[in-house]
Amino acid sequence: MISCTLFPGRYMQGAGALSRLRHELARMGRRHFLICSPTPLEQVLPPLLSELKTAGEIRTERFGRECSDQEIQRLTTLARDFGAEAISAVGGGKTLDAAKMVAARLGLPVALVPTIASTDAPCSSVSIIYSPQGEFERVETLSRNPDLVLVDTELIAKAPARYLVAGMGDALATWFEADSCRISRATTIAGGVCSMTALTLARSCYETVRDWGLAARTACEAGVVTPALERVVEANTLLSGLGFESGGLGAAHAMHNGLTALPATHRLNHGEKVAFGVLASLFLTDKPLMLVDEVYTVCGELGLPTTLAELGLDGITEHELARVAEKACAPGESIHNEPVEVSPDLVRAAIKAADAEGRRREKTGTAA
Repeated sequence: MISCTLFPGRYMQGAGALSRLRHELARMGRRHFLICSPTPLEQVLPPLLSELKTAGEIRTERFGRECSDQEIQRLTTLARDFGAEAISAVGGGKTLDAAKMVAARLGLPVALVPTIASTDAPCSSVSIIYSPQGEFERVETLSRNPDLVLVDTELIAKAPARYLVAGMGDALATWFEADSCRISRATTIAGGVCSMTALTLARSCYETVRDWGLAARTACEAGVVTPALERVVEANTLLSGLGFESGGLGAAHAMHNGLTALPATHRLNHGEKVAFGVLASLFLTDKPLMLVDEVYTVCGELGLPTTLAELGLDGITEHELARVAEKACAPGESIHNEPVEVSPDLVRAAIKAADAEGRRREKTGTAA
């Protein structure tokens, strides 16, 4: 079988990287439609606008918080009416996913500036589509990866550390899911089997979070950029993005999608739900106890959820759990890439086992 590995056109990262944005946008056209999350629109963009306008005409638009079909259509219409030559976005994962969709519909280049390192969305050629209420609907695969991903780590360090930690939760899944796809020879989003490059990057992603995650969180809490923060931001954004797209997805992301069926989880970040999906997947795939202990320890140190109660699901009913499991096992879901038997009953059992282990560790003081 043939492997396939996808990459963004250019990835730039470092403290003060925003100073390069004007030059990069100028290479992409003269009329720029810039989609911005609410907070960056008020706090990040104003001091940049005068400089950015030397790269061409800029039209800014506030993002409507959900990457839904309705919001994508609204933004596409505005960008078309503006006569955009390039699409840009500044903000979080849903904002960036919406910008990728708008660019794809209009056949335009896209530049992405994540202001938090909470997901691996910036580098990929996929967008996650939600309902206006925040429930997962589908994954849209696009024809190309972003032309530019620019990450200013000074911005990342100023954001709440919870976002960085959520990104590490998302990144934790990369290795486990890619390795499952390697074993099962599943077809990845890139359109082939897992490549050696993607698998190596996925492994490095997990090891970076495991070894440097706590130091990176500490730096972010202090609002400073350190080598550990740089490593983890790159793992969350680039390594995880390349690893999941060209390495493959599995049970953890499918369980995340299942959890979105319950409104109580909508307040959580994507990576927080994925992290619990990783823990449940360890039981589903019968991983060695030493590895289970290692991953729970990492999650405990970082403050990622290890119980259903921490997901806001204390007292979850069997009916609600069945909804989660059914959605996680829907036809076409990535959980079917796992090299083990999969069913809603087995997923419910894995979720219950993961929750029980998390509660046991809380009681015994094993969790950090």
